[in-house]
Amino acid sequence: MLTGFKYVYLIAFFALLSGFFYPLITNTSFDSVIIGVIVLFIGLTGGVLLYKSTISEKRREIFLGGGFALIAISLFYIFQITGRA
Repeated sequence: MLTGFKYVYLIAFFALLSGFFYPLITNTSFDSVIIGVIVLFIGLTGGVLLYKSTISEKRREIFLGGGFALIAISLFYIFQITGRA
């Protein structure tokens, strides 16, 4: 039961980090915020998979490869959004 709370805190942190309240203050659309949250969740999922690769014996390679792949995808999307790719 308590293990699920750490994920709730991470989700709340990334939602606030992406500037969730910025559109409310400036009266702009939520499109960029939603895209930012999705990209951060992809990176967060990659980080969780990397963590699971350290504690798993059977599926270590799968978690490790999937974690790095999701973090790379998240980084690619960040570069796409900022116009650097």
